[in-house]
Amino acid sequence: MKIPAVLIAVSICSAAAVSAQDVTDPQIASIVVTANQVDIDAGKVASATSTNPEVKQFAKTMVTDHSGVNKQATELVTKLNVTPQDNDTSKALKAGGEKNVANLKSLKGAEFDKAYIDHEVAYHQQVLDAVDKTLIPGAKNAELKALLVKVRPAFVAHLEHAKHLQASLDKK
Repeated sequence: MKIPAVLIAVSICSAAAVSAQDVTDPQIASIVVTANQVDIDAGKVASATSTNPEVKQFAKTMVTDHSGVNKQATELVTKLNVTPQDNDTSKALKAGGEKNVANLKSLKGAEFDKAYIDHEVAYHQQVLDAVDKTLIPGAKNAELKALLVKVRPAFVAHLEHAKHLQASLDKK
Protein backbone atom coordinates (compact mmCIF):
# COMPACT_ATOMS: atom_id res chain seq x y z
CA MET A 1 0.00 0.00 0.00
CA LYS A 2 1.48 3.32 -1.05
CA ILE A 3 1.08 6.15 1.44
CA PRO A 4 0.67 9.39 -0.50
CA ALA A 5 3.24 12.03 0.37
CA VAL A 6 0.43 14.51 0.96
CA LEU A 7 -0.91 12.38 3.86
CA ILE A 8 2.54 12.26 5.38
CA ALA A 9 2.85 16.01 4.96
CA VAL A 10 -0.56 16.56 6.58
CA SER A 11 0.41 14.44 9.59
CA ILE A 12 3.65 16.39 9.98
CA CYS A 13 1.84 19.72 9.53
CA SER A 14 -0.77 18.84 12.13
CA ALA A 15 1.96 17.58 14.44
CA ALA A 16 3.96 20.76 13.93
CA ALA A 17 0.93 22.97 14.49
CA VAL A 18 2.05 23.52 18.06
CA SER A 19 2.79 27.19 18.44
CA ALA A 20 6.26 28.35 19.44
CA GLN A 21 4.90 29.44 22.81
CA ASP A 22 3.54 25.96 23.55
CA VAL A 23 6.76 23.99 23.03
CA THR A 24 9.41 23.50 25.71
CA ASP A 25 13.13 22.82 25.25
CA PRO A 26 12.76 19.17 26.38
CA GLN A 27 9.94 18.76 23.83
CA ILE A 28 12.05 20.41 21.12
CA ALA A 29 14.89 18.00 21.93
CA SER A 30 12.53 15.05 21.50
CA ILE A 31 11.16 16.42 18.21
CA VAL A 32 14.68 16.97 16.83
CA VAL A 33 15.92 13.51 17.76
CA THR A 34 12.73 11.83 16.49
CA ALA A 35 12.67 13.75 13.20
CA ASN A 36 16.28 12.80 12.52
CA GLN A 37 15.70 9.16 13.48
CA VAL A 38 12.75 8.95 11.08
CA ASP A 39 15.03 9.99 8.23
CA ILE A 40 17.83 7.66 9.39
CA ASP A 41 15.43 4.70 9.41
CA ALA A 42 14.07 5.47 5.93
CA GLY A 43 17.60 6.08 4.63
CA LYS A 44 18.76 2.69 5.89
CA VAL A 45 15.89 0.97 4.07
CA ALA A 46 16.59 2.96 0.90
CA SER A 47 20.33 2.33 0.91
CA ALA A 48 19.65 -1.41 1.24
CA THR A 49 16.73 -1.59 -1.22
CA SER A 50 17.26 0.92 -4.03
CA THR A 51 19.08 -0.17 -7.16
CA ASN A 52 19.47 3.42 -8.36
CA PRO A 53 23.01 4.62 -7.50
CA GLU A 54 21.91 8.25 -7.00
CA VAL A 55 19.08 7.26 -4.67
CA LYS A 56 21.38 4.89 -2.74
CA GLN A 57 23.97 7.66 -2.30
CA PHE A 58 21.30 10.14 -1.20
CA ALA A 59 20.00 7.61 1.33
CA LYS A 60 23.50 7.03 2.71
CA THR A 61 23.95 10.79 3.02
CA MET A 62 20.67 11.03 4.96
CA VAL A 63 21.83 8.34 7.39
CA THR A 64 25.23 9.99 7.88
CA ASP A 65 24.02 13.59 8.16
CA HIS A 66 21.01 12.93 10.38
CA SER A 67 23.06 10.62 12.63
CA GLY A 68 25.50 13.51 13.02
CA VAL A 69 22.74 15.93 13.98
CA ASN A 70 21.39 13.44 16.52
CA LYS A 71 24.87 13.05 17.98
CA GLN A 72 25.17 16.83 18.38
CA ALA A 73 21.68 17.09 19.87
CA THR A 74 22.34 14.24 22.31
CA GLU A 75 25.64 15.80 23.40
CA LEU A 76 23.93 19.15 23.93
CA VAL A 77 20.99 17.83 25.97
CA THR A 78 23.42 15.76 28.07
CA LYS A 79 25.54 18.86 28.69
CA LEU A 80 22.45 20.88 29.57
CA ASN A 81 21.04 18.05 31.70
CA VAL A 82 17.80 18.13 29.69
CA THR A 83 15.78 14.96 29.25
CA PRO A 84 13.92 14.92 25.90
CA GLN A 85 10.19 14.82 26.54
CA ASP A 86 7.87 12.92 24.22
CA ASN A 87 4.98 15.02 23.00
CA ASP A 88 2.24 14.89 20.39
CA THR A 89 4.59 16.12 17.67
CA SER A 90 7.39 13.63 18.38
CA LYS A 91 4.84 10.80 18.69
CA ALA A 92 3.22 11.76 15.37
CA LEU A 93 6.63 11.94 13.69
CA LYS A 94 7.55 8.50 15.00
CA ALA A 95 4.24 6.95 13.90
CA GLY A 96 4.50 8.57 10.46
CA GLY A 97 8.08 7.34 10.10
CA GLU A 98 7.07 3.80 10.99
CA LYS A 99 4.25 3.89 8.41
CA ASN A 100 6.64 5.21 5.78
CA VAL A 101 9.21 2.47 6.46
CA ALA A 102 6.49 -0.21 6.32
CA ASN A 103 5.29 1.22 3.01
CA LEU A 104 8.81 1.40 1.59
CA LYS A 105 9.48 -2.22 2.53
CA SER A 106 6.53 -3.26 0.35
CA LEU A 107 7.95 -1.60 -2.77
CA LYS A 108 10.69 -2.42 -5.28
CA GLY A 109 12.51 -0.81 -8.20
CA ALA A 110 11.41 2.49 -9.65
CA GLU A 111 8.23 2.48 -7.54
CA PHE A 112 10.38 2.26 -4.40
CA ASP A 113 12.73 5.04 -5.53
CA LYS A 114 9.84 7.37 -6.37
CA ALA A 115 8.04 6.73 -3.06
CA TYR A 116 11.24 7.23 -1.06
CA ILE A 117 12.26 10.46 -2.82
CA ASP A 118 8.71 11.87 -2.86
CA HIS A 119 8.56 11.31 0.89
CA GLU A 120 11.98 12.92 1.37
CA VAL A 121 10.85 16.07 -0.47
CA ALA A 122 7.62 16.36 1.54
CA TYR A 123 9.31 15.44 4.82
CA HIS A 124 12.23 17.86 4.53
CA GLN A 125 9.87 20.70 3.56
CA GLN A 126 7.67 20.03 6.58
CA VAL A 127 10.64 19.69 8.92
CA LEU A 128 12.02 23.01 7.65
CA ASP A 129 8.64 24.62 8.24
CA ALA A 130 8.61 23.24 11.80
CA VAL A 131 12.20 24.41 12.39
CA ASP A 132 11.39 27.92 11.14
CA LYS A 133 7.92 28.38 12.65
CA THR A 134 8.07 26.37 15.88
CA LEU A 135 11.42 24.99 16.95
CA ILE A 136 13.77 27.97 16.52
CA PRO A 137 11.23 30.53 17.78
CA GLY A 138 10.22 28.23 20.66
CA ALA A 139 13.70 27.34 21.89
CA LYS A 140 14.43 29.10 25.16
CA ASN A 141 18.01 27.87 25.60
CA ALA A 142 20.49 29.83 23.48
CA GLU A 143 22.66 26.77 22.75
CA LEU A 144 19.66 24.72 21.62
CA LYS A 145 18.51 27.57 19.40
CA ALA A 146 22.05 27.92 18.01
CA LEU A 147 22.17 24.20 17.16
CA LEU A 148 18.86 24.45 15.30
CA VAL A 149 20.12 27.48 13.36
CA LYS A 150 23.42 25.70 12.63
CA VAL A 151 21.84 22.53 11.18
CA ARG A 152 19.08 24.29 9.22
CA PRO A 153 21.23 24.78 6.07
CA ALA A 154 21.81 21.01 5.90
CA PHE A 155 18.05 20.43 5.82
CA VAL A 156 17.74 22.99 3.03
CA ALA A 157 20.49 21.21 1.08
CA HIS A 158 18.78 17.86 1.64
CA LEU A 159 15.50 19.28 0.35
CA GLU A 160 17.15 20.70 -2.78
CA HIS A 161 19.00 17.42 -3.43
CA ALA A 162 15.76 15.44 -2.98
CA LYS A 163 13.92 17.79 -5.37
CA HIS A 164 16.70 17.32 -7.95
CA LEU A 165 16.41 13.54 -7.63
CA GLN A 166 12.63 13.75 -7.79
CA ALA A 167 12.82 15.67 -11.07
CA SER A 168 15.27 13.16 -12.57
CA LEU A 169 13.11 10.20 -11.49
CA ASP A 170 10.00 11.86 -12.95
CA LYS A 171 11.75 12.03 -16.35
CA LYS A 172 12.35 8.28 -16.41
